[in-house]
Amino acid sequence: MNIKNTASSPTVLISRSRLEERVSELAQEINRDYADTDLLVCIGVLKGSVFFMVDLLKQVEVPVAVDFFQTASYGGASTPGEVRIRKDLDLFIRDRDVLLIEDIVDTGYTLRTILDLLRFRGARSVKLCALLDKVETREVEVPIDYSGFPIDNVFVVGYGLDFDERYRNLPYIGTLSDPTTPTPEPTDGNR
Repeated sequence: MNIKNTASSPTVLISRSRLEERVSELAQEINRDYADTDLLVCIGVLKGSVFFMVDLLKQVEVPVAVDFFQTASYGGASTPGEVRIRKDLDLFIRDRDVLLIEDIVDTGYTLRTILDLLRFRGARSVKLCALLDKVETREVEVPIDYSGFPIDNVFVVGYGLDFDERYRNLPYIGTLSDPTTPTPEPTDGNR
């Protein structure tokens, strides 16, 4: 895929074939763990998780309901962990098994808040499936039940992840090769 009108082209970090392979493995783990579930409520964290979530759920064989959650961190001199809900769930999750699907776990603040909220709302079980895990940047502990890839502390794009809303549609995970490219904050809030 050619990216046009950009200062730099991403360098492949995780190839399309490796993504497909790992997503398939994660789906098999989910199928095994939820084999007896009557309905698994799968919640994607917008916007970055969409590509991953679609590919994953196409291979999940248990009955699923799909919903989305979107958050943003407060602007300015915000305290870590302060989260604003931009789009809340449409489905009720009380007494349901919930699988939260995220593109990347970074500091952990936002995901910890979302996981706590889902438990507070009475979900029977809450698990997290994350494609990427930036262990080095973790500031609060977040249990990842289904983890795709650990990655170093690099800014990544592609497969749903963006830089200023660009690169989301790349079929691989890449890093920007231009060292002068500033590292922006994630557009979906601090993860």
